[in-house]
Amino acid sequence: MHKYKIIMKQKRQKVYTFIDSQNLNYGTCKNIETKKGKIIYKGWKLDFKKFRVYLNDKFRVKKAFIFIGYMKENAYLYRSLKKYGYELVFKPTVKDSSGKLKGNIDAELVLHAAAIEYQKYDKAVIVSGDGDFYCLHKYLKNKSKLLKIIIPNKKSQSSLLKEFENYKVFIEYQRDRLGYKK
Repeated sequence: MHKYKIIMKQKRQKVYTFIDSQNLNYGTCKNIETKKGKIIYKGWKLDFKKFRVYLNDKFRVKKAFIFIGYMKENAYLYRSLKKYGYELVFKPTVKDSSGKLKGNIDAELVLHAAAIEYQKYDKAVIVSGDGDFYCLHKYLKNKSKLLKIIIPNKKSQSSLLKEFENYKVFIEYQRDRLGYKK
């Protein structure tokens, strides 16, 4: 008599990622210096096309939402990001009192992850080292929906994220794989 194994296909989890574009961009490309001017983190240029492939290969991300301030002169960038497989969520930009453009996307990212898209995914990857997302991380963790928190570099992460050590992934260690090559 033969023994038959019944192999049940596990349902592949739907993984969505929610990306704070400004935190990702500045967290990878800006040098970080000590007060005495010593560089403790050397910035590098992230290749967003390679990053999208990385998200798929590493975490099987089905949808990658990138939250970004809208500026008409960045139309080419937006077309490129869409072509690479990102879904763009725009926030209007405004100038602050010093004339610097601001497009703070925190509320939009939280709203999409915790409400608008919440029922459509099984696990979430949040891309930001910003402590403003502490409540979102906590909420998703408590609901067993937090898969990972991708942080650009160890030097710029918020101290509020200490309790999420097991969820952290630092892309600074993927610089060779994800860096833009001319």
